[in-house]
This record gives sequence, C-alpha cells and structure tokens, in this order.
Amino acid sequence: MNKKGIVLMLGVSLMMATGAAMLAKTWMQEQNGEGDDESNMAKVVVAALQIPFGETVQASDLRMLELPPNAVPAGSFSDIESVAGRVSNQVIYPGEIVLEGRVAEHLGGSALAAVLEHGKRAMSVRVDDVVGVAGFLLPGNRVDVVSAKRNGDNRNVASETILRNIKVLAVDQIASQERDGPVIVRAVTVEVDPRQAEKLVEATQEGKVQLTLRNPLDTEEETGDFMTAQRSNLGVAEPEPPKPAPSPQARAPALRQVHVIRGTQQSSVTVRN
Repeated sequence: MNKKGIVLMLGVSLMMATGAAMLAKTWMQEQNGEGDDESNMAKVVVAALQIPFGETVQASDLRMLELPPNAVPAGSFSDIESVAGRVSNQVIYPGEIVLEGRVAEHLGGSALAAVLEHGKRAMSVRVDDVVGVAGFLLPGNRVDVVSAKRNGDNRNVASETILRNIKVLAVDQIASQERDGPVIVRAVTVEVDPRQAEKLVEATQEGKVQLTLRNPLDTEEETGDFMTAQRSNLGVAEPEPPKPAPSPQARAPALRQVHVIRGTQQSSVTVRN
C-alpha cells in the first residue's frame, strides 16, 4: 500500500472518530437535560382514595404526585406526614390535590370538633321522623329552625323561625355525607354560635322545634314579614295603605249653577255652596 492510501485511510478514520465523539457528546447532553427536568419536578400530596367528611386522614389514604413547579396550586402539601392526622372538613375525592382549606388540624378530642368554624359550637337536638325531615337530612345540609309554642289559653299555637341557614354537622353519630336513602334518626347535631345555642335551648324548653330543609343555593337571609317576602318572590306589589279621609275643613267647597230666566233671555250664574 502506498503512502497516499495510508494517509487517506487515516483521514477517514479521524473523521469517523470525530463524528462518533460529537454524537456521544450530544447524547450525553440530552441525557443530562432529561435528568435536570426530572430533578426540577415538584411533589404534592393527593388523595389515594375517597376521604369522607369529618374523617381523620391516614397516611394510607394519601400518595405523592409529581407536577411541574408552575402547576403546583397554592396551599398544597409537599409531604404526607404534614397531612396525616388532620380531619377532612369536606369530602376529598381520589386523585384530588389536598389543600390546607380541605383539612383541619386535629388537636385532640372528637374529630368533629376540628371541623367547627372559628367561634362556632356543635349542639345536638333530639328529633323524630317529622322533626328530622323524614330522615332526608345529611351532614352538610342547611336548615332553618322553627319554634312552636302554645299561648296561655293552651289553644292557640304561635310559630316563629328563630334560626336560619344552620349547618348540619352530623345525624345521630354519623358525620359522613355518603348515604343513598333516607334514614330515621334520633338526634341531629348542628353548628351554631353561642347566642344561637341559647335560643335553641329556650325553644326546646318552651315548646317544640321543627327543622326545615333549605335549598343549598338559597343563601339569602330572610328578613321582615314572611308574607312580604313571598309577595316579593312572586312579583306582587305590596298593597298601599288606605288614605285617610279628608277632614271637613279640608274639603273643597262645592260649586252649583243657578239658571236665571228674564223674559226671553236665560243666563247661568255659578255660586259656592
């Protein structure tokens, strides 16, 4: 083999080696880039199964999920230990990201106490199938409380809505909202403030109370007379009060016409009565 052929082979070999080195470098850069993307992923806590309302969250109820940092919602948790032991104040569904507003810290005692709003109290009311709305009440429903009591003659009954838009926390000893049909219960636990609790105790001692189930979309507080509110809902205008009759001094004087005939001529004169 002459020198020219040897130099040509060396040149081709050098070019192939350079290309292979460049390909290897590119591959390494791509691998390093993917590794950086994976290391930049953020981890959030999600529910592994459905967590009912008022339940203490267990570590087995949760799992970790990786998300891009810009997709992590505010108020989420980055480790399971910070969520386990808290109490769910709403139903948390499988795959849902657990947020701070959905779980409350459990500092001991009943788990129901952890879901009470600040300044609120839990109070139980004895009910039957009528007072308990035929068993259709569920935790999370909103109710009005109607008080009924007899007057002194023990014949007439006076009723009044004393509390409105009260949240039901539990029925009997069940705080879960997962129920298919009506169940007759003996007690309903509601969320009230201290003043509302006093009114409810007074009503149960003076007479009977009845719970009325509210539409969850009906958030307006009813004020004033009930019939006034009903007329407003139906679009009926309020009747105007009758105007008082004017006094005799305020009445306008009556006018009369007097016809005067003089021969073949006739004239009319207006006089005040």
